[in-house]
Amino acid sequence: MTCFMQLPETRTAGDEIRRVGVEMEMAQISLPDMARAVQRAFGGRIESDNPFVVHVRGTRHGDFQLELDSNLLKEREYLKFLRRLGVEVDPEAGLDEVLSDLAGLVVPHELVAPPVPWTALPELDELREALRNKGALGTHASLLYAFGLQLNVEAACLEAGYLRDILRAFLLLHEWLMERGEVDLSRRFTPYVNPFPGRYARRILAADYAPDMAGLIDDYLRDNPTRNRPLDMLPLFTHVDRARVMAAPVERHLVKPRPAFHYRLPNCQIDEPDWSLALPWNDWVAVERLADDRERLAALSEEVLASPGHALGRIGDRWRSALVELFQD
Repeated sequence: MTCFMQLPETRTAGDEIRRVGVEMEMAQISLPDMARAVQRAFGGRIESDNPFVVHVRGTRHGDFQLELDSNLLKEREYLKFLRRLGVEVDPEAGLDEVLSDLAGLVVPHELVAPPVPWTALPELDELREALRNKGALGTHASLLYAFGLQLNVEAACLEAGYLRDILRAFLLLHEWLMERGEVDLSRRFTPYVNPFPGRYARRILAADYAPDMAGLIDDYLRDNPTRNRPLDMLPLFTHVDRARVMAAPVERHLVKPRPAFHYRLPNCQIDEPDWSLALPWNDWVAVERLADDRERLAALSEEVLASPGHALGRIGDRWRSALVELFQD
């Protein structure tokens, strides 16, 4: 599947085309090679903070960041550990480069793209293909490669009912999304894919659940005071009500407010020839299409809640054929 399906709501409440930020993790490709691939695709100028962070600024889509995804390296925190051992190191003496090369074996190299119009996703997929051709490897290439993919999908609006229905649809489809994404067993046991608690799912799937925005945020924070959810709502809720979220026991220094759904996938299959960004994108579109189909959403919610002991979010066989319709334009 290479086509990028259309969202049910293509524009924001301000009548701007909705945007998507993409973050991809990979290995066996250097940050300079990643930066040059971005530059060839979109223009811009390459700038480097240190061997762990490289920028491509001023491209036609904005600024890209390429980084080793480890704060220990990016912030040179390792120098503190060495000093505690009585070792003084000149950070300009080449140690950064050595650490960068060694860390690249197990620490993911991450490409962080700026938000682009969703219609420009095929261009980012061409960049993905260029990186694959340069030797980038993904999740399934090694047991050590716990690499992920993240989509930051701008919300169509910031109304409580709309956000509630997106959450409902995601909860119902989560197991189905994991199957479609070929998430292996080892990845399911990492904190990266901690599912929503059953008590939270039962609360928001209830037919009479209709909170205002404050109630929606409070209920989320009560059961999910963490970024480690497959659909992380903290950035969006912080954008809506920063004080309310910051008053909760969340990882405050890591939460970046933005009006977007933070869809966190545990697999990045960048090196596999039959995989593309269209696959996870179209899965997200299926979530939005289910949320937009109020009748189907209500019926599926009722059936799941009426099945004691049945895994919340696991779709029965009779629903699978119906869900195919979510992929039909």
